[in-house]
Amino acid sequence: MSDVPDLSSDEEHFEDEEWQEMESTNTMVTCLFCNNTLSNIEDGFSHCESVHNFYLNNLKTKFNMDCYSYIKMINFIKTHKPAAEVITNSTTVLWDEEKYLKPVENDDWLTYDFESLTDKPSSPKTYHANVENGLVTLSQAHFLELQRTIQTLTQQLNDNQTRLQLAKEDINTMQQSMKSIVEGGNSNLNNGSSVIVNCVSSVPLESDEGYFSTYAHFGIHYDMLSDKVRTETYRNAILNNKETIKDKVILDLGCGTGILSMFAATAGAKKVYALDQSEIIYHAMDIIRENNLHNVIKTVKGRLEDTKLDERVDIIVSEWMGYFLLFEGMLDSVIYARNHCLKPSGLLLPNRCNISLVANGDIDTHKRLIEFWSDVYGYKMNCMKSEVVREASIDIVGSKHVISKPYIIKEIDINTCNIDVMDFTSKFKLPIVRDGVLTSLVGYFDTFFDLPNSVEFSTGPHTAPTHWKQTIFYFRDCKEVKQGDVIEGTIICNRQKTDVRALSIQINIFGKSHKYILS
Repeated sequence: MSDVPDLSSDEEHFEDEEWQEMESTNTMVTCLFCNNTLSNIEDGFSHCESVHNFYLNNLKTKFNMDCYSYIKMINFIKTHKPAAEVITNSTTVLWDEEKYLKPVENDDWLTYDFESLTDKPSSPKTYHANVENGLVTLSQAHFLELQRTIQTLTQQLNDNQTRLQLAKEDINTMQQSMKSIVEGGNSNLNNGSSVIVNCVSSVPLESDEGYFSTYAHFGIHYDMLSDKVRTETYRNAILNNKETIKDKVILDLGCGTGILSMFAATAGAKKVYALDQSEIIYHAMDIIRENNLHNVIKTVKGRLEDTKLDERVDIIVSEWMGYFLLFEGMLDSVIYARNHCLKPSGLLLPNRCNISLVANGDIDTHKRLIEFWSDVYGYKMNCMKSEVVREASIDIVGSKHVISKPYIIKEIDINTCNIDVMDFTSKFKLPIVRDGVLTSLVGYFDTFFDLPNSVEFSTGPHTAPTHWKQTIFYFRDCKEVKQGDVIEGTIICNRQKTDVRALSIQINIFGKSHKYILS
């Protein structure tokens, strides 16, 4: 693999541009208390000190001022035009009202970095020290001045140490808060207690309605029903195993239009619970009546996690798979149904799945999606490339573009898996089968119905396309590979902390990390 250059992460591909610091220009300002014009704000304050005995440092200490108090003071002066001694001799904050936060005019005095203001040391007085026989003798005035200096510096040190400690405590608080968000996921308060949202069943229904509403539209059901690979596989699994289905109580989880429920009823099921939270359930009711199957199929509107069935079932059938198999997190609901609704000897359809990766060499699509941003009507938009790459793409990959053998990165036994199934790490090896240019890795899944008459289907690029298509993880830069090379790497898949139905995916390859989201 020495011929193959390192793939660079998307974070390292920003344009190498030379940034030039903007040179600060002098801004002319008018004195706060007279009509003199000064070359900049610093000279303005020096003028105020020497001519008007107006010392900002003293006011800052006297009134414990912050940047907001400074803004109010400037606007107070601009509004009332007091003499400098009115400000300096006052024993109260004359500008404390909130109305003085509103600028009187677009004034350069308001741009001064007040927080950077530090006490200016006064010019040290000159004292004479006598040195005789190695001993230094100080005058009383000199000694007292040194004591005052030491006390001032000690106080400043103590103040700075206090500020530093407070800053450390604030940083620690922010770190703990961020750690709680990142590691614990969302939290929802329920009767005063914190509930960690780490799976679909712990998401409040009102927060999950957006997911179900997407299945209320007819277009998505047309796409699924017209997907022959999907629908005919389920039909064959049920109708070609009538002895397994006959006289059984079945749960069709996420029934949609009710097609799987009707397959089960036709195969001789004793009873079928057709359950869906989406509004499509009302059309499923009409469809089931239209086909005279309402005596066998009982429709239930509701989210499974919030619904109690009349009995435990013999079989759970569900088309729960999402992009890259795990997107949408509906496997959580299947696991919940298995644990709460299925008889101990019950059957799951399908009962196992796997996820695979394969290398892709589709240069034309890469140019269309990625290189497009190099020249958009004569303008460079290279910063968009990293954003495009970061989002995993859903598309059909032609088999002619596949340049490696596939590698299974995840096997899932639905009879035994738990909700942590969405979080996994897997190494992979992709043997290159022909010379080409690596543009992306492609993820897909296979699904199995282990029955007396077993059936299965694949969503890979080597088979008939399905509505799931494939999940494509593009690299920003194409890399040449040779037949016989073996691409090795690691893929890390995690449930997003802020959206339990979404995925975050990281691919580590050639020492570089590429991060993607699927949401």
